Amino acid sequence: MLLGVCAGVCLAQVAPPRERRTPAPVTRVTVDGSEAMFATMVALYAAGYEGDVSADHWTTFRAQIRERARQQKGPAVDALREYYAKHQLRDSAAMLSHYVWFGLVAGRAPKFEPVLSREQLPPEVLVLEGFSEILSAYYKEQNIGKLWLEVQPVYNREIERLHDQVAQVVFVATTYLREVVDPAQLRSFTIIVEPLVGRITNVRNYVDHYAIILSGGDELPVDVVRHAYLHFLLDPLPLMYSHVVILKRPLFEAGAKAPRLADDLKDDYFAWFSECTVRAVELKLKRISPSERDAALNANDADGYVLVRPIYRELTKYGQSEPSMKLYFPDLVRAIDLKVEQPRVASITFAEALPEERQAEELSNEEVARRKRPVPTTIPNDQDAIAALTEGERRLAEKNPRAAEISFRRVLAKYPDQIRAWYGMGMVAILDHDAVRAKEVFGRLTVGEHAASADPMVMAWSHVYLARILEDEGQVESAKAEYQAAITVQGAPTQAQQAAQKGLGDLDLRKTTNRP
Repeated sequence: MLLGVCAGVCLAQVAPPRERRTPAPVTRVTVDGSEAMFATMVALYAAGYEGDVSADHWTTFRAQIRERARQQKGPAVDALREYYAKHQLRDSAAMLSHYVWFGLVAGRAPKFEPVLSREQLPPEVLVLEGFSEILSAYYKEQNIGKLWLEVQPVYNREIERLHDQVAQVVFVATTYLREVVDPAQLRSFTIIVEPLVGRITNVRNYVDHYAIILSGGDELPVDVVRHAYLHFLLDPLPLMYSHVVILKRPLFEAGAKAPRLADDLKDDYFAWFSECTVRAVELKLKRISPSERDAALNANDADGYVLVRPIYRELTKYGQSEPSMKLYFPDLVRAIDLKVEQPRVASITFAEALPEERQAEELSNEEVARRKRPVPTTIPNDQDAIAALTEGERRLAEKNPRAAEISFRRVLAKYPDQIRAWYGMGMVAILDHDAVRAKEVFGRLTVGEHAASADPMVMAWSHVYLARILEDEGQVESAKAEYQAAITVQGAPTQAQQAAQKGLGDLDLRKTTNRP
């Protein structure tokens, strides 16, 4: 007999299909349930996972689903339990994290094959080698698809309850940053409602996909959702303008000494810069008193996020400007004065590390897992060269190829193989409509000993520009190969991959049009 999972909800009733909802038609933000996540969690309970067994942490729905799963029998259940025992960890939270990651990247039932390539998979998923096959057999044997339909009323109610609150968070953040999100872009932000995960708010980002797993039943953790969504919007910018951001690294080296700074940020400058930017924007968006704002700025300084204060100050100028944050960001970074900030940071007394019990308490409220993106290693540790690269980039933005060329040649005179400077020279050739020169430069950056293999941004865009030149010359197959190469560059900017996909689509349309 089926167990009742929630007061007033009959499991035997199959919920009618519901329309997928998104907060706004111009975003890649969704609030929904996930059959893959549900199946993964039911399987985890069937295998014997306990987790936070205290009654304070369990909803009726979660407890009853676990009890039903534990009573299941069959060859696939036996295989599942054997697999779980072989991969079991002492730390139940770490164990849960592995399966949450799997549920996020798993494809559609019943195969549950990962939607990412092996190179893109998080380490937590790689250690679960073969689990897709185990879960698929279990899903079929125990008819989990039917159970998923039966529990839809529970999920529908929570999704509907959270939807409008999420939409408001997205609207405020997007409006402030003047961000126009292309719904066709590859990047996505997903809120998955899954009561079986428990009351911990899990925040994950993998490649260009960001996700939050909420248990439902409680009020929306607005601060957590806003923080994660701001990361979704702002994370690409430090890497996009890495040669500008790198100039502020001395502040990071000072802040990284703070005992309370998150461990995964202490060796990742660009992630730290992004975190500080997000925290500064949050302070602008929150409705708090001046005293609360000052306390927050002081707390950020004490915890090692020393860049929050100057970014917050520069956001006042941003608020009086017109460009979107994506365009304004380099100017915001350049305005941070190291001569002022370094002495200030040197005078900060960092807070002592939190006791272990306090750290555990914070993790019980939110578990964050970040995935590092490839960082270019081709930028020289030379302030004069970095300044010249920055000046060249500024001149390109002004459509001033001659001034840009002077700056890039200054770098190449000192570093003949400097990749970013060569890329700048390629862009100068594009502005000059010099296809021969542009083809030569971008060809150099895509193949051979001078290829930009350590700089995904340069490599991907070089393939795209080379493809466009070849397309103009009528070399359709060669252009197609370059577009395809751009798409496969690990860590490539989303915009470059989108440009490559559009180029391939245009080529296919061109072939169809030309076909007799």
